[in-house]
Amino acid sequence: MPKPERRTRSLWRTLATAATAALLAVLVSPGAAQSAAPRESKPVYSYDNAIRESVWVDTRLDGDGDGRTDRVAVDIVRPREPAQQGRKVPVIMDASPYYSCCGRGNESQKKTYDAHGNVVQMPLFYDNYFVPRGYAFVAVDLAGTNRSDGCVDVGGHSDIQSGKAVVDWLNGRAKGYTTRTGTERAKAGWTNGRTGMIGKSYDATIANGVAATGVEGLRTIVPIGGISSWYDYYFQQGAPLYDSGPEWLSDYVESPAARARCAAVQKRLVDEAPRTGDWTGLWDERNYVPDAGKVRASVFVVHGMQDLNVRAKHFGQWWDALAKAGVDRKIWLSQTGHVDPFDFRRAAWVDTLHRWFDHELLGYDNGVDREPMADIERTPDHWTTDRVWPPRPTDTVRLNPGKGSAAGVGTLGLKQGSGTETFTDDPKLSETDWAAQIDKSTPDKAGFISKPLGKDLRLSGSSKVTVTATPSTTTAHLSAVLVDLGPATIRDYAADGEGITTLTDRTCWGASTAGDSSCFKRTEAKTADVNSTVFSRGWADLGNYASDRTGRPLTPGKPYTITVDLAPSDHVVPAGHRLALIVAGTDKDLIDPPNTTPTLALDLSRTVARVPLVGGADAFAAATSGSGKATPRATAPDGVSSLRPSRPIPGGTP
Repeated sequence: MPKPERRTRSLWRTLATAATAALLAVLVSPGAAQSAAPRESKPVYSYDNAIRESVWVDTRLDGDGDGRTDRVAVDIVRPREPAQQGRKVPVIMDASPYYSCCGRGNESQKKTYDAHGNVVQMPLFYDNYFVPRGYAFVAVDLAGTNRSDGCVDVGGHSDIQSGKAVVDWLNGRAKGYTTRTGTERAKAGWTNGRTGMIGKSYDATIANGVAATGVEGLRTIVPIGGISSWYDYYFQQGAPLYDSGPEWLSDYVESPAARARCAAVQKRLVDEAPRTGDWTGLWDERNYVPDAGKVRASVFVVHGMQDLNVRAKHFGQWWDALAKAGVDRKIWLSQTGHVDPFDFRRAAWVDTLHRWFDHELLGYDNGVDREPMADIERTPDHWTTDRVWPPRPTDTVRLNPGKGSAAGVGTLGLKQGSGTETFTDDPKLSETDWAAQIDKSTPDKAGFISKPLGKDLRLSGSSKVTVTATPSTTTAHLSAVLVDLGPATIRDYAADGEGITTLTDRTCWGASTAGDSSCFKRTEAKTADVNSTVFSRGWADLGNYASDRTGRPLTPGKPYTITVDLAPSDHVVPAGHRLALIVAGTDKDLIDPPNTTPTLALDLSRTVARVPLVGGADAFAAATSGSGKATPRATAPDGVSSLRPSRPIPGGTP
């Protein structure tokens, strides 16, 4: 639906709330008026006595080709008291393929059921915390998983319809049944239809996709580490990010029964996702970014800036498209990898999420919509805020690589460069290896370094690096990374916990039952002392120079120009540090190598980085004016070379 209608609805709700409060202030005492316009939902309902039920919602699709439309299983926990009183409640929903195969959260919790098939344990804290506060929690098994019919199609029409059909059912527009195969109808008369979707990774991706349909009744989504385009999960500009495609993930999460009947869907996932990196119609179906203009829901994005599973490009292109469409939005950006905010900022997260849902689903005027748009983690557990993101004034600045005193050790500044730099692809080396040798002439990379900064320099948003390179072979991959050169303590995003350590003691968030505890293991930041920090990165197959959608063989000795998209970030390079751009070949563990070993010559006069700087070119000029002194590099290790999971699992360790 066009944005004016969404804004009109929001304005009407605000005006109605204000008018009601003003009328009550006239008619009743101040104390009574305050209680009549609540600002926070309270845990006044019994969790132990909550209604637990299962419904199967008809998706109106027949993905498994068995001659009947697929039904997806919907497990529900809702407070009993409002139902007895004839009052309707909003819904918080998490649609996931992981409830049976792999589990959710830091402790890999799965759904459990009693002898009658009613859910006993819901993963995570959402039901424990929000059901006593007057919400229903709904957990949907995507088609082909756990107790649902159909097939997993990895972000395609079946996956998205699994969530959309449930939103439609909650709003009286779809059919639900009390059993998987029976004819007895189930209706959602207990809800007002206002739904908020939440989830991490694959679950967040479904929230993005359902919102992009414009479905009525979906009021907000909270995607945590979500995918916005499945092509960009498996490839970037033709460069393969993993050595297998969506068929592996489909097989991984599908129920055994679905796996036996979904061969045709599996075949399509193989045939239409070629390892060449060419864009096909399969990827169009799984790209939600072009439909951002249909989004009616508000969006609260959470993402790790060092997420090397669902990489930061996903939130960047989604955020930009939502901004263009005028969608109400909020964002948290952490230093972690693929980690839920419940495990890196727990108390603040629960409080903020509570107020967000109270505002978006209950209509409470609690001020959360007037708070800063962005929370950014600067150093482990230290956060700053911005009224809007990216902050103003942020301007794109051309930074040019130039020749230095040694081969491969060049300069980075505002003046256009000249000459060439040459490197040979070495798939055994990673971005951390390149950064560790930035001041040395090595054959595997070309590095370009600014003067030591006399003032802090903040980059906020997405960068692009245009490269003109002449290859020696018919195939070549490119990597471009931005590096903060200087000692720092960061979250250890490359370690197993991706920036957190899980402890043994627990904290509790909501009510518990014998079968569903609200208590979860506490975590703390896992840090590393480093000499350099790669904070933005991007990759491309040079064969995609003419099109992001199709690659071509290269002619050795011929120059090609391509613009590489770098992931968005928000990073402050401190005074005394240096900013570096590195251009190289295969980034070990982050992209797969080409089938040749090319040497590439960069034309520096036609190579440029366009970076978003707060304060623009004047800020860069002031920071590099010559007053800075380089901070000595410590002897701590620069990082590790194994940076990604061996298989693509949008959910981290499931």
